[in-house]
Amino acid sequence: MPSGTPPGSWPYEAIATTIERGLIGDWAVLTRAIRREPWGPVARMVEEYLSREHPPGVGPLLERAISGARAEAEAAERAEVAHEVDDLVRRSGLTSRDFAERIGTSASRLSTYRSGKVMPSAALVVRMRRCVEQVE
Repeated sequence: MPSGTPPGSWPYEAIATTIERGLIGDWAVLTRAIRREPWGPVARMVEEYLSREHPPGVGPLLERAISGARAEAEAAERAEVAHEVDDLVRRSGLTSRDFAERIGTSASRLSTYRSGKVMPSAALVVRMRRCVEQVE
């Protein structure tokens, strides 16, 4: 692995060499990079390597690191969207039913967006923002 350079700037060969010949500390560098950017270049290169090679021990460890980091990121994103939807409804000053009606959905569906159980489409989030702008 290139000394002193962040793994995100390493070429594929350096990632492969780290997986094949590295030690626990080296693999920890990869897993930290994966946790920081679950869909970033390190995660993608590790994923590409693991699609071709199946090193015992470190392979499953890195696969779990990628899937775990992505699951955590998705949960955080879901919570962030739910918080924004809830904030938009509150800022509008409308009841949930009235807000839902103005954006073209039902109050029960809006409730699932506010709780994070269901993710609204990007277009619907834009509609929600516009609704708030119109009533403010």
